[in-house]
Amino acid sequence: MVQVRELAYDCDVLVIGGGIVGLSTAYAITRAAPGTRVTVLEKEQGPARHQTGRNSGVIHSGIYYRPGSLKARYAVRGAAEMVKFCAEYGIAHAVTGKLIVATDKAELPRLHGLVQRGRENGIPVRELGPAQMAEYEPEVRGLAAIHVGTTGICDFVAVAQQLAESSGAEIRYGADVVRVDRRPGRGAAVLTADGAIVRGRVLVNCAGLHCDEVARLVGDDPGMRIVPFRGEYYSLARPELVHGLVYPVPDPAFPFLGVHLTRGIDGGVHIGPNAVPALAREGYGWGVVRPRELGATLAWPGAWRIARRHWRYGAGELRRSLSKQAFTYAVRRLLPAVTPDDLVPAAAGVRAQAVLRDGTLVDDFLIREGPRTVHVLNAPSPAATASLPIGREVARRALGALAGA
Repeated sequence: MVQVRELAYDCDVLVIGGGIVGLSTAYAITRAAPGTRVTVLEKEQGPARHQTGRNSGVIHSGIYYRPGSLKARYAVRGAAEMVKFCAEYGIAHAVTGKLIVATDKAELPRLHGLVQRGRENGIPVRELGPAQMAEYEPEVRGLAAIHVGTTGICDFVAVAQQLAESSGAEIRYGADVVRVDRRPGRGAAVLTADGAIVRGRVLVNCAGLHCDEVARLVGDDPGMRIVPFRGEYYSLARPELVHGLVYPVPDPAFPFLGVHLTRGIDGGVHIGPNAVPALAREGYGWGVVRPRELGATLAWPGAWRIARRHWRYGAGELRRSLSKQAFTYAVRRLLPAVTPDDLVPAAAGVRAQAVLRDGTLVDDFLIREGPRTVHVLNAPSPAATASLPIGREVARRALGALAGA
């Protein structure tokens, strides 16, 4: 009887989403419980095609995040683990440190607050004056700065590929999920666009930009919606102007870090991102519009409440999106030598930001459970940095559900 039931399932744990969080979850499950059968469904033809592969490649220190939050704990732990993982598998990486620079007197209290927050999170922080800043970044200007030594850079796409290979999971690419039949006593059967049906005892939703839609397909109310924000980047034509990583002091009212300068693992310098509403879940340019997805965003009360609450901030971001001159002006606050001709358009990314009905931007990682199901409902930056600890936490919950199945 037991053998017949086993044959009804294609795997023990079925993961939807082949970004770095989904692949880290698969990796963690097979490490924690060898022999567990894991299948990952990814709608693209390869891993890490969206948030994982469209960011600045920064291994974040964890300095920005509220002490005790999942972001703070997982980023600090994850940064060290990511460096170790990259070293173990020969993946390009470097621990560079970064500067967070105050360019206006009004930013100084927030800069000092970051020093305290960094210390509470166990992160080494050094306060710098203008002369000391110049030792790190001769072309950067500011009133004061802090140096965060544990920040680094790496190739997150290569990390995702290694996680896929090392997990031993079955990875099915081109598997776009269109329907889910989840029965609490029997697990989940997933139908993909090509007509395949995959059955698993436990379902894990790591669908990123589409995680709320997948939750509703499963039959669970996620209590939030993904509101996509596009982050636009430029490459710096004169990369010699920037030696490492340079960030502004972030506005605590927003989960976005502001336009920053990042010398990547390839030696090029990325500038960005801004944060503008995307007109599709995968709206990497103004010309990408998907009416159904846009309509779903506009129908969510939280989206309108964000707009009313933060319209001035949004107007500034929109202006910088539409005007290269305005974007350059923002960069010049940190890097006065930059000119519009120095900025070369680069690939954009889209942040999957969870928004509650009341317009609150969810500021921490959000993981919820349903019958035989684990949903990862908010995992934007620093999720790539924190992916190994996130994966272990999701794996712990999935294996718990499997034990009770």
